[in-house]
Amino acid sequence: MSRFFAGLVGAFVEAWAELRIHRTRVLLSLIGVAVAVAAITAVVGVAGIAEQAQRESFEQAGRPASLYISAYDDITGTVDAAAFGQAFDTAIDRYKIEYSSRNGYGATRVQFPDGAAEVQLITTDVDSAVIHRTTVDQGSWFIDSDENRLAPAVILNYGMWERLGSPDLRTHPTIEMLGDATTIAVVVGVMPKQQWEEDYYEMRMLYSAWERTASPIEIENSTPQYEVWVPPEMSEELTELLRRDIAGALGEGVTVDIGRLDFEGQQGGEDPLLPFKLVVGGVAGLVLFLGALSLVNISLVTVKQRIREIGIRRSFGATAGRVFFAVMMESIVGTLVAGVVGVIVAVFVVSNPWILEQVSGGNLQDIPPFPIEAAILGLIAAVAVGALAGLLPALVAVRVKVIDAIRY
Repeated sequence: MSRFFAGLVGAFVEAWAELRIHRTRVLLSLIGVAVAVAAITAVVGVAGIAEQAQRESFEQAGRPASLYISAYDDITGTVDAAAFGQAFDTAIDRYKIEYSSRNGYGATRVQFPDGAAEVQLITTDVDSAVIHRTTVDQGSWFIDSDENRLAPAVILNYGMWERLGSPDLRTHPTIEMLGDATTIAVVVGVMPKQQWEEDYYEMRMLYSAWERTASPIEIENSTPQYEVWVPPEMSEELTELLRRDIAGALGEGVTVDIGRLDFEGQQGGEDPLLPFKLVVGGVAGLVLFLGALSLVNISLVTVKQRIREIGIRRSFGATAGRVFFAVMMESIVGTLVAGVVGVIVAVFVVSNPWILEQVSGGNLQDIPPFPIEAAILGLIAAVAVGALAGLLPALVAVRVKVIDAIRY
């Protein structure tokens, strides 16, 4: 065993010495390998960022696994909102579900500087932003302390904010909600601008705040839809448990409907990012193949230039195996060094803020770290390319006859 390791170390040392002797030739021949490894590593790294951006876009419909829960009376169609809410709260406490939200939809009239207009109203909870990865363009999303505001906090869509005159949110602008009684609300956020929102006005309010401002009739005729974010591996089990518990609490004649909101649930378990991953894999493989092909050509030319050297070494007793292993290791050590350089270059490229913004569109919430698997893949690719590129030259070197090589 000790002889084996001693021979392996000796081969590495000899290969490194050969690389230093022929450093100009090696440098020129390995530039392509370094570029190829940097390219394949950067492709995988950038693909990870693009995949995260695409995943976050999908998760605006709900993170895996997001469940919606609704209930209706089989005869009247509506259920008691208070009883439904109590049954829901009891169930999520029992199963220790961390993120949940109530969602309701309606309309209200708002006083604008140029007159009153009807506005779409979405009632929600603080956790909704986590479940749907909701972001605001200005200001901030609701926080827990907003539950206790005397003047309810509201978040406007971009068109509604513009009609109000685009006020600076740092001045705590207010709006008047018209109804049985006028309610003054404080604008705390503005949603990102959407191209289709021209002349469309929408605002969000916490459900608890809406309950304090709505009329008894509005509350009685409104049954919210609930949603929760649960671990995907437990989604099926929790679906049945929540349906059983809530239906049991509401009594006979009530149907509880539970389904999945997130993209994984809509895809039926299929990975919607699979085509993207296949394209990235194909591009990375093509880059690696071109790098390997270039190195093989250079290595063959290099061995032909070293035929005389190889013949002299054979004449002094070097075995065919030693020559084969030396040529092979020279290629592997060289490409490994080039691979390290390529990985370092790829890390700097992928970590560049401009690259991150261009790939993600500037809306990435969770910036993924540089994938370790990309660096490992780059180094493995470098070693594999070195082994494949060194195989043919090593075979050529072994087949060289000593007397012919010396005369070369």
